[in-house]
Amino acid sequence: MTPNTLLLPVLLPAALAVVLLLLPRALRALRDALAVAGAAVLLYLAYALFTVKDLRYNVPWLGMGIDFDLRLYHFSSFILLALAGFLLLIAVYTTVKMKDAPRSREFTAYVFLTAAFANGAVLANNFVPLVFFWEGLLVTLYGLITTGGRPTSGRTAVKALLISGFCDFCLILGIGLLWAVSGTLTMSEVSVEPVGPAAAAFVLMMIGAAGKAGAMPFHTWIPDAAVDAPVTFMAFLPAAFEKLLGIYLLARIALDFFKIRPGSALAVLMMIVGAVTIVLAVLMALVQKDLKRLLSYHAVSQVGYMILGIGTAIPVGIAGGIFHMINHAMYKSGLFLSAGSVEHRAGTTELSKLGGLAREMPLTAFGFTVCALAISGVWPLNGFVSKEMVFHGALETGFTVFAVAAWVGAIFTFASFLKAGHAVFFGERDPGAAPVRESPAALTAPLLVLAALCVLFGVYNKLPLTLFIQPILAGHAEAGAHLDFTSHALDLLNPVALISIGCLVLAFLLHRHGFLKSGRKAYLASEPVHNLPGVHKMYDWAEARVFDPYEQGVKALHGLSTVLYKAVDRPIDFVFEKIVTVTGERFTGILKKAHNGHYANYLAWCLAGLVIVAGLVGLLAK
Repeated sequence: MTPNTLLLPVLLPAALAVVLLLLPRALRALRDALAVAGAAVLLYLAYALFTVKDLRYNVPWLGMGIDFDLRLYHFSSFILLALAGFLLLIAVYTTVKMKDAPRSREFTAYVFLTAAFANGAVLANNFVPLVFFWEGLLVTLYGLITTGGRPTSGRTAVKALLISGFCDFCLILGIGLLWAVSGTLTMSEVSVEPVGPAAAAFVLMMIGAAGKAGAMPFHTWIPDAAVDAPVTFMAFLPAAFEKLLGIYLLARIALDFFKIRPGSALAVLMMIVGAVTIVLAVLMALVQKDLKRLLSYHAVSQVGYMILGIGTAIPVGIAGGIFHMINHAMYKSGLFLSAGSVEHRAGTTELSKLGGLAREMPLTAFGFTVCALAISGVWPLNGFVSKEMVFHGALETGFTVFAVAAWVGAIFTFASFLKAGHAVFFGERDPGAAPVRESPAALTAPLLVLAALCVLFGVYNKLPLTLFIQPILAGHAEAGAHLDFTSHALDLLNPVALISIGCLVLAFLLHRHGFLKSGRKAYLASEPVHNLPGVHKMYDWAEARVFDPYEQGVKALHGLSTVLYKAVDRPIDFVFEKIVTVTGERFTGILKKAHNGHYANYLAWCLAGLVIVAGLVGLLAK
């Protein structure tokens, strides 16, 4: 392959986006066929590039080291392949799920435009093109959310735009500082010690990457989007693309751009962010009574495991974080696709209105169950492997508290999915509920493919670990470091795995207790936790958006505007209305009296003026 080939992953989906947008609505079948075929071609191209793994395209651009530089290597080729795979599944799913949506044409075009920007960001080897592609994703994010067509979709889109824009602003500031420290904008040439201005650059760039991945506190638009945006969007962007991009950049920040050491202040900062995200987000997920909102908080919580793993700065922890990134994209996309399937047939995702769907939608129930067990870390699925690696990494740092936080997250993750699965698929069906049937193959097939991958990447974890993960760390590990992460991946007899199994047992007991106490209503199984002293108040504050920086920022700006209105605007109005206006009216009244229409009067005023002018001239002449 030639270097020019690297332009295709960017140009091809961008061209498809334009074509799909221009096709008339009457040609929906042609549009769907082009979308699926285009995604399949991109997947083939990504696979071909993955076999190459080493390619670079560089064209001088703006001077001062700002080149249009694209680089393919083992990490970027892996992410490129993953993005293309998820794009194909979403394209197939969209053909049915978005068939009757009023803005399905715009949605499909935005999806492919997102793919173009995402591929460009992954391949970028210069910070300026990276920022260009990265900011392009803001445009498509806004557009995709607005296609939901709900009254609040526009507000949610603005919220997502502003929060993501703030994170991107931090990223740009960090890049500027890093440029000043390193003297180059070429990403493959940057490697600095994170001290002084470089440490500030690291924190700013970490905010940019973590914000894209959806870590706390930059996550608050995601639960809103789960309600206001199409469910296909949730499976596509927050669950897959943004997690892959955000964690990819975060890993590069920690591995390539800065030399992060285990136990250093910045490494601990990353682990704190990861641990807090895990625990707080999963506690919010536990009490949700809508399936899409429950899944959205889990999309946030699982990011914490990725950040925690990378923050350990230990090979097994970093590998676990990166592996969890791809695993999460699989099972979380699958879970959102199953939610979309339920919504497609049952017309709702409210847990209280569902139940017993496993008998009528067995394929959807099976796919959901596998993905739910995978995200909960149940042996021998992929989530078990990546979480165990993160646990081992956290313990090796010597900061046991972070491993404990991750285990607490595991307890509530499994408990919340026991609640969701029980309420939607395995609980009692309302006798008065209308019968439903299994979703079409275009909705169930992508879900089953993702469920199968969860099994494959768990049981045969050597395949992704050796093929994808280990090459990423090979050039960053210290001499003699152990990089064979497959030796104990499915070992249940080590203490870490036994603690994890104990956490799952506790989660089961917690769900059963809540289920029995609630009168055998599965959707209320989390109420004992919800109503705990002190915890209940925290939940009330959370529901009131006390912890939402965006909402509190809006309130603060509204309060400031009120103060400025009363302290500045109203006094100015008073001065104008009571002084300027009154004085003006009186002056104009005098002028009106002088303007009486008599020629002789006007002549007298003119003569008087001439006399005054002549007098002034005379005085000045003296």
